[in-house]
Amino acid sequence: MKPKVFQKVLPLLLIMFMFVGISASQEPLVNVIEIKGLRRIDEGALRAKMSQKIGEPLVQEKISEDIKTIFKMGYFDDIKVDIEPLEGGYKVIFVIKEKPTIIKVDFQGNREFDDSKLREIATINPGALADIALINDVAIKLRSFYEGEGFYHVNIVPVVKKISEEEVTLTYQIEEGKKVKIRNIIIKGNRFLSTKKIKKVMKVEERKIYSFIVGGGYFKREEMKADIERIKDLYYDHGYLNVAVAEPIIELIGKEAMDIIINISEGQQYNVSSFDVTGNEAIPREELIRLIKLKPKKPFSKSVLKGDVASITDRYANHGYALAVVSPEVIPDEDKKMVKIVYRITEGEKYTIGRINITGNTKTRDKVIRREIRLDEGDVFNAALLKRSYERLNNLQFFETVEIIPSPKVETKEVDLEVKVKEKPTGFLSIGGGYSSVDGFIGIIDITQGNLFGRGQYLKLRGQIGGKSTFYEFSFKDPWFMDKPISFGTSIYRTEREYGNFDRKSSGFELSFGKSFWEYWHKSIAYNFERTTIFNVKPDASVVVKSQEGKRTTSSISPAIVRDTRDSFIDPTRGSRNSLSLTIAGLGGTNAFIKVLLDSGWYFPLFDVTSIHFRTRIGYASGLFNKELPLYERYYVGGIYTVRGLNYGDAGPKDVNNEPLGGEKELIFNAEYIFPILSEFKLKGVVFFDAGRAYDKHETFGSDLRYTTGAGIRWISPIGPIRIEWGFNLDKRAGEPSNKVEFTFGTFF
Repeated sequence: MKPKVFQKVLPLLLIMFMFVGISASQEPLVNVIEIKGLRRIDEGALRAKMSQKIGEPLVQEKISEDIKTIFKMGYFDDIKVDIEPLEGGYKVIFVIKEKPTIIKVDFQGNREFDDSKLREIATINPGALADIALINDVAIKLRSFYEGEGFYHVNIVPVVKKISEEEVTLTYQIEEGKKVKIRNIIIKGNRFLSTKKIKKVMKVEERKIYSFIVGGGYFKREEMKADIERIKDLYYDHGYLNVAVAEPIIELIGKEAMDIIINISEGQQYNVSSFDVTGNEAIPREELIRLIKLKPKKPFSKSVLKGDVASITDRYANHGYALAVVSPEVIPDEDKKMVKIVYRITEGEKYTIGRINITGNTKTRDKVIRREIRLDEGDVFNAALLKRSYERLNNLQFFETVEIIPSPKVETKEVDLEVKVKEKPTGFLSIGGGYSSVDGFIGIIDITQGNLFGRGQYLKLRGQIGGKSTFYEFSFKDPWFMDKPISFGTSIYRTEREYGNFDRKSSGFELSFGKSFWEYWHKSIAYNFERTTIFNVKPDASVVVKSQEGKRTTSSISPAIVRDTRDSFIDPTRGSRNSLSLTIAGLGGTNAFIKVLLDSGWYFPLFDVTSIHFRTRIGYASGLFNKELPLYERYYVGGIYTVRGLNYGDAGPKDVNNEPLGGEKELIFNAEYIFPILSEFKLKGVVFFDAGRAYDKHETFGSDLRYTTGAGIRWISPIGPIRIEWGFNLDKRAGEPSNKVEFTFGTFF
């Protein structure tokens, strides 16, 4: 281009570029966004969801995205958008049609279950929006409920009737059909695992004679799907990585019975060839290797692998690595049928405890809760101490529910703890009567407050009048005396009781102090002063009884040490309680004796929801300074607290009238299997085997044990645990019952 021509064109190009720039900067904006058709939904809720804003250029993609977002809210049947020019820009109009409101929910055709029961299942009420997905979901829930009750042929059709543009009625048309029970569950293709073992992991089961009591025996579609996965997991736990479980085949036998056929292709078993740990820096490899239970040359097991991952993760969490991730990689060798396991660890960073926030406590003071939490703000995060804090708060028995929710904050490397509690009544007044298997009919007045003024203090006033005994007690305990980690307790009591050959009345008081040390240990010392009178001694009573007639006083101290690791004091499933106590009397008073008791109880979880309990008690007592051991300080074995199925004192020395005398030594063994009956009501069952006896000083310790067995139920009621147990005497002797039913109100042993 010639220079002169260029000089003429250049100004024109500059003007053109300026015009294009000005046009681009003055692209029309959205001046107004209008929403039409809303009746019940708040307009602000919609505007908050919109990405297209007033004062910004109109973007078609944003409008399309806003339509999708509003639809996802689930309140609307139709959404249209109109765009009109307005004052050099645009007016965007959202025209919305809300879903109609359901004004009535009805059921037709239901005969086995009334409307109120079906409404509990349906969870859809008048006032809800007529959302098709929700309506169909409720139909599925109703079908699942009917199937679970045995109505396999049930058909449920939702019918929506339009009343106006804004209102509809909803009716579920139900054809129940007849109940169909499961006659047989047939497992095919299984060679390695027995049919019995496979059925044991399934929740769907055949109809049994006793099914009308415990339920079951009917097809449940969703439970059946879960059972397929349970069967696969069972095979995975035995190394069968390629197992295939087909969908169950239902074969109807007439209209009221079915067979379920499950075909299994097991494949071949895989063993572990080797394992490795990678990514670890904070914790030595040798320490992590010791945690791994999945060993070479053993069959692969999915549940053991999960346990290994949990153990390694917990170890990191106990060292402050709150976000550590353990990712197991399973590398199969198809030719050798072996797998190599690699535990890949992403440690993350170490976290400390940030804020500890407590909510839900309207009565209980914050300090009562905080002193049970084993972590303080600024401490290194520790998952084991977090779990222990949960156990301690539950053991207070002040709360219906306890939640401790860790909330990690990545930016500050802190974990805030949200402690949420729901309080329950901790005091009760009971006035009335009852029946005791020991005392016959009794009258009771009991005023108890387990959380006095929200300070965690315990106060109790109790009076009991029975056919054979009376008892009055006032007691107080402060677990944190003067806000120090020292417990203080005191009680004043008076009791009177009829025995076989004599009557006894006592009154006294006790003072005690205790202190916890380490985490699970507690030591205490108590002083007791008691005045006792033995009277109404029968003429034919033994010399031992007659020699103790009259008034006596006891002044004693009782040191004790306890280690208690139970996960729950009132209903434990794991852990142990071991105690050693000593009583020395003779510091004043007329009685002088020594008593030693070793008590050890252990709980072991079994099959997730059941547990085994073993308990042993060994006791020794003797008079001091040539004085006799008082009758009421002897060991009496027999009854619900010792050997069930025997009367009080039957398992021990007796006089010529066959009345219990008690022993100077005792040995007791209890074994229990505890299982849930109705978990939602905290009702459990127990079967037991007991052995034990009390011995005089001249008898051989451990000989001639008495044996019983039996069963019972236990209920964690709103006012405390209740036991009803039946014991069968395996070695019935003269004058003894062959079996015995007993009940008690109080803590389980």
